[in-house]
Amino acid sequence: MSTLLSRHQAPDAKGRTQHISPQRAGWDYVGFDSYALRPGQALQEDSGDRELCLVLVGGRASVTAGEWQWSGIGERRGPFDGTAPYAVYLPPHTAYTVTAESELELAVCSAPATGQYPPRLIRPQDCDRQARGSGSNRREVCNILFGNADAEHLLVVEVFTPGGNWSSYPPHKHDTDAAPRETHLEETYYHRISPPQGFAFQRVYTDDRSLDETMSVEDGDVVMVPRGYHPVGAPHGYDLYYLNVMAGPTRQWIFRNDPAHEWMLNADST
Repeated sequence: MSTLLSRHQAPDAKGRTQHISPQRAGWDYVGFDSYALRPGQALQEDSGDRELCLVLVGGRASVTAGEWQWSGIGERRGPFDGTAPYAVYLPPHTAYTVTAESELELAVCSAPATGQYPPRLIRPQDCDRQARGSGSNRREVCNILFGNADAEHLLVVEVFTPGGNWSSYPPHKHDTDAAPRETHLEETYYHRISPPQGFAFQRVYTDDRSLDETMSVEDGDVVMVPRGYHPVGAPHGYDLYYLNVMAGPTRQWIFRNDPAHEWMLNADST
């Protein structure tokens, strides 16, 4: 199996179904964990030396972090409801508790930080939702912690791709620290598929093909993108959701399209 692909696991004692640390991924910034919590189950953790974005992918919860408390947040049942999520931003060295008030799917996105920003709630109306692309390249993008909200290194966005469509397409990359032409951002893709017995495809490749892997992705899987282009395709009949976590030395998303495929942007605009 590819070293870039992490298969979904049954929940452990804490409810965790995915654990991507910088050490496991072999990089410096991005961390990602997912949890499936039962009603009444509580997750108690500390952010350590990292900033966090807690994304309520589906379900309701209460979140406590020191003197901060947000009760009964979360309006959507799951990622295919067609609405933006609730999320909570937490700075480093913050003890927190997430208590599930229903079946809860929780994503914990993280990156190194020094503590420049206080805890805060990110509401659905704070997110930036937009359609992108056209034809079979059309998808819906929801910026959760992006240009719409401050953080030190974290960028968090979710994407809904209808069955039969492509996204992260034309293939693009952001693996070179050369702003303003391109920035270096590590990235994870947390995939959900509807109906859940479906699958999707993701390719990760570099110009020189020293890295070139195509993976069959199933519901709940994570793909790690250390470098290279990383397009995604959703087969007919299966809608695809993914939650992206990006981080790097500069908190700017400046990407470079694969020159071999950039022509289609002009074709789509005519």
